[in-house]
Amino acid sequence: MLRIGLTGGIGAGKSEVSGQLAALGALIVDSDLIAREVVAPGTDGLRAVVAEFGPSVLRADGSLDRPALGALVFADPERLAALNAIVHPLVRARSAELEAAAGERDVVVHDVPLLAENGLAPLYDQVVVVDASDEVRIDRLVRLRGMTEAEARARMAAQADRQTRLAIADLVIDNSGTLAELAPRVQELWETLQKRV
Repeated sequence: MLRIGLTGGIGAGKSEVSGQLAALGALIVDSDLIAREVVAPGTDGLRAVVAEFGPSVLRADGSLDRPALGALVFADPERLAALNAIVHPLVRARSAELEAAAGERDVVVHDVPLLAENGLAPLYDQVVVVDASDEVRIDRLVRLRGMTEAEARARMAAQADRQTRLAIADLVIDNSGTLAELAPRVQELWETLQKRV
């Protein structure tokens, strides 16, 4: 099994690369999806979050009110650390379960948005960084996600810069162009990864 850490700054196209790799046969372990799964209604994770932060973080239907929780934690590093102490171990455990289902010849791609920021590169056999210029990323965030330029810049500033991400990369996939231009690059990446299993 080859364990890949896949990352990229907001707007770089990491999710698109992840989806294309899945279509080619990679087993995807998506940290964002798992983070939602472990605090879904009825889970121990959600019960722990409510015990820590109170019932105000729940919606009327019993699901997690992410904006309400975000308002509590993102301005307070201690509260954010408390949330991470609940969620991160659950995400790691679920990721390990998914990876354990992989065969010895599989390529397991861990889709990790904050891989560089959290110093996670050593956990993987190879780190793949999806890269695009800041200008391209800002354009995508404004055009495709409806952000203002100021919002896009603020989101980007909250993440590691390009140089930091590129410094941990074993492989870089340039996604400055179109989806049509990306597809052959992902195919080439997949062929490279399969040779390394």
